[in-house]
Amino acid sequence: MHKTAAVLAMAMVGCGGAPPSQAPATQAGPQTIEVARVVEQPVNVMLSLPGQLDPYEMVAMYSKVTGFVKTMNVDRGSRVRSGDVLAVLEAPELSSQRAEAQSKLQSASAQLAAMRARTDADIGTYDRLKAAAVTPGAVAGNDVLVAQKAVEADRSQIAAAEQNAQAAGQALQSVTEMEGYLRIVAPFDGVVTERNVHPGALAGPAGGPAATPLLRLQKIDRLRLVVPVPEAYTADLTRGGVLTFTVPAYPGRTFSGTIARIAQSVDVRTRTMAVELDVANGDGRLAPGAFCQVHWPVHRAQPSLFVPAGSIASTTDRTFVIRVRNGKTEWVDVKPGLTSGSLTEVFGDLRPGDEVAIRGTDEIRSGTAVSIKSVTPG
Repeated sequence: MHKTAAVLAMAMVGCGGAPPSQAPATQAGPQTIEVARVVEQPVNVMLSLPGQLDPYEMVAMYSKVTGFVKTMNVDRGSRVRSGDVLAVLEAPELSSQRAEAQSKLQSASAQLAAMRARTDADIGTYDRLKAAAVTPGAVAGNDVLVAQKAVEADRSQIAAAEQNAQAAGQALQSVTEMEGYLRIVAPFDGVVTERNVHPGALAGPAGGPAATPLLRLQKIDRLRLVVPVPEAYTADLTRGGVLTFTVPAYPGRTFSGTIARIAQSVDVRTRTMAVELDVANGDGRLAPGAFCQVHWPVHRAQPSLFVPAGSIASTTDRTFVIRVRNGKTEWVDVKPGLTSGSLTEVFGDLRPGDEVAIRGTDEIRSGTAVSIKSVTPG
């Protein structure tokens, strides 16, 4: 019984005693983020744009008439001058056509000569009858009239014969010109870059049954460097500017070209505008078709705003930076532009001196209370 009383007494003391002491909870302060100021500065950026070298002139050479290749005077890599005979074809049917045309011309010429001789005789007869008719009763008046009508008919026949002879001459000239097409002649100075036929092959006009080009000729002592310039960088394009570029075949070496032609139209598929540079290539080192990296300077008439590249954040539906004002964040929609070092050009509702988060992320929601730590971008 004494033990039971002791246990009850201890329980009463435990229940009625003061609770153990607890440390008060500490309340977390606002998140600290690093910020940098929006800077305004002139835009003077050098971009690297891809381009391609094309021959200044290029032609796929076909035969204007169908024939068999008789001789080929050039091969791939041959350098030719304007007017050089590159290939000769043969077409036996053209020879027979020319002989036929010559025969028709000779026949028409003979008929014309006979008509002129007969006309001269009829004119002489008419003149004598006309002179004799002066004496009354010497010549019947009807004979004079008949002679006159004969001369008029002769003159009409001469006109027709002259037309026939002219047509025959034109037909012969046409066949002769067709035979001239059997000689394939270089239209300009250049290099043969492709040869597709050999002696004995059938060749013909483009679109015909034998429409394989005999040769391809390119003018390479002067090249066209074609650069597709993004739409955003086409505002200040001017002809005459000199730009530099590099090619993989000559690492470490820089070449130059002059802006000569601007398309003045944006390709809706790629949103670029084609710009051509003239490139001198007298030594033939640069090859058409080569890939280039063009050093393209970009300037703007007015200064632009720049933020650290990491400040720009994107979600599925917007691109923004996080601006801090009065200790709270706000998302500001921007459109990125050029990159200059560690800074990126932005367009949006920003002002020089605004403080934006160095690290843009959608984890920091708009309206969040923060403390800031100013950082100067490196």
